[in-house]
Amino acid sequence: MPDQAPRTIALIGAPTDIGAGDRGASMGPEALRVAGLAEALRERGLHVVDRGNLVGPSNPWQPPVDGYRHLDEVVAWNRLVMGAMYDELEGGHLPVLLGGDHCLGTGSITAVARWCRERNKTLRVMWLDAHADFNTHEVTPSGNIHGMPVACLCGIGPHALTHLGGSAPAITPGMLRQIGIRSVDPGEKKLVQQYNIDIYDMRYIDEIGMKRAMEEALEGVDANTHLHVSFDVDFLDPSIAPAVGTTVPGGPNYREAQLVMEMIADTGLMGSLDIMELNPAFDDHNRTARLAVDLVESLFGKSTLMRA
Repeated sequence: MPDQAPRTIALIGAPTDIGAGDRGASMGPEALRVAGLAEALRERGLHVVDRGNLVGPSNPWQPPVDGYRHLDEVVAWNRLVMGAMYDELEGGHLPVLLGGDHCLGTGSITAVARWCRERNKTLRVMWLDAHADFNTHEVTPSGNIHGMPVACLCGIGPHALTHLGGSAPAITPGMLRQIGIRSVDPGEKKLVQQYNIDIYDMRYIDEIGMKRAMEEALEGVDANTHLHVSFDVDFLDPSIAPAVGTTVPGGPNYREAQLVMEMIADTGLMGSLDIMELNPAFDDHNRTARLAVDLVESLFGKSTLMRA
């Protein structure tokens, strides 16, 4: 695989829990900073700039309206994220979105998809998550929009989110690879099957192993591929990463997670990254944030590989 040319890494904070069912993900960006994300990447020889935090509407903490909680505020935050991510890509930088809850993946990936279309690049989205996030207002048990971004990206959902970039769908299901899935609502399961989402759930990973699953998920990438990694911290097993509002037992362990990151890094094709759903309110001395930083270092080339 080609070596990725050195680029400026641009950190973009999105401190909101507007789409979540628990408060606290708004503190995620600062927890990642406190855990030394910028310093760790600089130690890898990378040029890192921190753009600070986007400023959007506060969380009104209201019940759902017509199946959606805080839709107007979610749209506002996603527009901010979309603009910031696109501007960094246009500037030749590698944007890293510091979430914030995963509803923000709509704006982030809409921006990346637009940038790829304009350059005839192939987009591959690696969605690392315990959840498929393919709910709609008709099947959601909660109305929380952090459970809907993949559906919105594929053109299913409220017009303001499906058409965030001006047209829909922002991506096609064939661009997605979902890794680590182990919690899918009944109505959501029918939708992911209907739309033929490529899901590597934990049962499949247990059966064939993480290495083979990742080889399959990365099959077909080439020098014209832009890899976007959307890393929800609840991808990890809660025994090693408790600081999320939606813990689901049975996720990847430390070594499996490292392998995922290292195999993505080996391609040299990652061009953008989301770090989502880190909730310091549920953490123990910021250990989940430190683990997230460790794994992100591996995405940028840190390896435990000892052989030549």
